[in-house]
Amino acid sequence: MGTRSGAQRDAVTVEIAFAVVTGAFAAALVFGVAAAVVWSLELPAVALRIGGGAAGLAFLARVVQVLWRFSPGAPGEPVPQPSQPGRTNPDS
Repeated sequence: MGTRSGAQRDAVTVEIAFAVVTGAFAAALVFGVAAAVVWSLELPAVALRIGGGAAGLAFLARVVQVLWRFSPGAPGEPVPQPSQPGRTNPDS
């Protein structure tokens, strides 16, 4: 079993931090909208708890979405290279 390189560890750290920060932003946005609706319509406090739950789900969904897309490869496993190195356009 191989070990991860410093670049791979850094990439994972940055990706996790990005997932957490954007997840917190999404949760704050969802909770803010829910709170504004609850307070403007004078709904019962239980509606604010539902908004908090929705904010938690938004956080979790965003973190899972970001980390699911990111796959650095298993330790020691080579990262797949493009079929034509140096070419950025598939039509080239």
